[in-house]
Order: sequence, then C-alpha cells, then structure tokens
Amino acid sequence: MQTRIINRTRVSLTELGFGAASIGNLYREISDQDAEEAVQVAWSGGIRYFDTAPHYGLGLSERRLGQVLKAFPRGEFVVSSKVGRLLVPNEHPTGRDLEGFAVPDNLRRERDYSRDGVLRSIDSTLARTGLDRLDVVYVHDPDDYWQQAVDEAIPTLADLRSQGVIGAIGAGMNQSAMLARFLRETAADVVMLAGRYTLLEQDALDDVLPAAAAEGKSIVAVGVFNSGILSRPRPGPEAKFNYEEAPASLIRRAEHIADVCEQHGTNLPAAAIAFPLAHPCVVNVTLGMRSAEQVRRNVDLFESKVPPTLWSDLRDAGLIRHDAPLP
Repeated sequence: MQTRIINRTRVSLTELGFGAASIGNLYREISDQDAEEAVQVAWSGGIRYFDTAPHYGLGLSERRLGQVLKAFPRGEFVVSSKVGRLLVPNEHPTGRDLEGFAVPDNLRRERDYSRDGVLRSIDSTLARTGLDRLDVVYVHDPDDYWQQAVDEAIPTLADLRSQGVIGAIGAGMNQSAMLARFLRETAADVVMLAGRYTLLEQDALDDVLPAAAAEGKSIVAVGVFNSGILSRPRPGPEAKFNYEEAPASLIRRAEHIADVCEQHGTNLPAAAIAFPLAHPCVVNVTLGMRSAEQVRRNVDLFESKVPPTLWSDLRDAGLIRHDAPLP
C-alpha cells in the first residue's frame, strides 16, 4: 500500500488507516479474538497506520491494539493516540459507560489539556499499549478548551517532538474552523478532520484545507462515510448523517451520487474513500473497523479503481464543489 509523508516530518502513513475506536467496543461488545483478527487482517492487507485514543472504550482500544502490534517490527508501523481525556478512577460507577462504548465504567474521563495532563496521558497510553513510543499525538476534541490546548497541550507536544519522543503532533476534531486555527496559529503538523470533507460535505474547502496548503501542513481524513450514509452502495431509509437520522434531502443527494457511481462501474463507499485523497494536503483516510470481514471490505473498496471521469461528471452535475481538487 502506498504511503504519504506528513509534511515537515519524517512520519509516513499508508493511505488507508485502521481506526481502532470500534475495537474499543464502540456501541456494542466484540470479543478479544474478533478485535485481534481485525488488526491482523489489516496488517495482511497492507495497512500500517493505526489510530486509537484513551477515550475509546476507556483504554480497551489501546490495550487490544497494543497486544496485537507487539508481534510486529516496531519500525514498520505508525501509531497515533490522543490527549485531553485522562482516565481516572470512577468513584460512582453505574456498571456501564455512558459515552457510547460497551464497557464497564470503573474509570471515567477527565478533561485535562494541561502540561501535566498531557504527560500523564501519554505515559498511561504507553503502559496500556506496551509500545515504546507514539508516532503521532493529537489533542482530542478541544472545542471548549482552545486556550489551554494552545497554551499548554500543543507546546508540551512540541517539546516532546523536538526531543524525538514523538514524530508529529496535531489536533483532532469534528469541526474544521478551529482545526484551521491549529494549523495557522500553533506548532501542529497535522490535523485529524472528522467529516467536513466528504462526498456530501466540502465546507473544509473554506477553512482548514486552505490553511493546510498555506502552511505546508497535512490532514488525516476520518468520518468519510458521514456516520453511515455513504457506507453502502445505496443509502437506506434509516441512514445516519453526523450521528443522527439523515434528512430526506441528503438521502436523495446520496442516491444521485450513487447513480453516477454506478454509471461509472463503481459504488458510493469506494468513491467516498477515494474523494478526500485527491486533495494534495490529505495524506490518509482512516476508517473505523471492528471485524476481519469489515477490514477486507474496506481494503477492497480502497483498492478498487474509481474512474477519473466520475469526478468530472459529479462536478458537472453540481454534486461536488467546483473548487474540489480532482484526481
């Protein structure tokens, strides 16, 4: 699988990445064996970039990912994790995590973007994964913590980068405007953009993508299926968009895009994966994967050939913006 380098760093990512939130029991439980098989099949498929976070399953994702990766040469893969949510003992557990993961809530998340919090978070991640280092570290969802993130979290990560402890630093969010500020105003190398630059939504062309181009920095695109509406060849009537029921107008638009895809011998999810990678600042698309079957499907979709004429036809039909770079 081809790789792309995060600008201004030595960190190289495979164009397709493994998003490990799902193996942290996102929404429902999966077995240790299923999680292990998913990571193993991703490796067999050529994926060498793996993204996780303490938030994902209250550390379960990090533990499971590290357990599998310890069998592979450390120099042959890239791991990113995140800071901003410290895991601390939960004094009042209810028995079940209330933030979307099917795990016990013996721990709880505590927002902390301070220098001490960042250092403690990284140490805990290394202990859970069993890794000797993290290649990329993102400040996780600092929407309401901008000042502490730029005053403490990013400078702390920059110090670690200068010491060679971390290869690249940045921020990951579901919005593009603040990510543009991270690229313009801080020492961030890369941002993880969730949604906002997909077949259905290209608002990032107004802020974070121009910022990346102007600053010579990079973007990792996640959420390219927009919570599911683009994950199947045809969006169903109960399709989700941004974690909610998709409005009828968006379902119709997705169906129109699917029509054009079929005319070109491809399908909606294959085009959804390929589209962000056409932008010169996007170095990777990372997809959430919870099973070996899902990994194989995603690798097949990534490797399928999307005809170049598809993009011009979508643009001519007004289905993607005219200023979106095409392959």
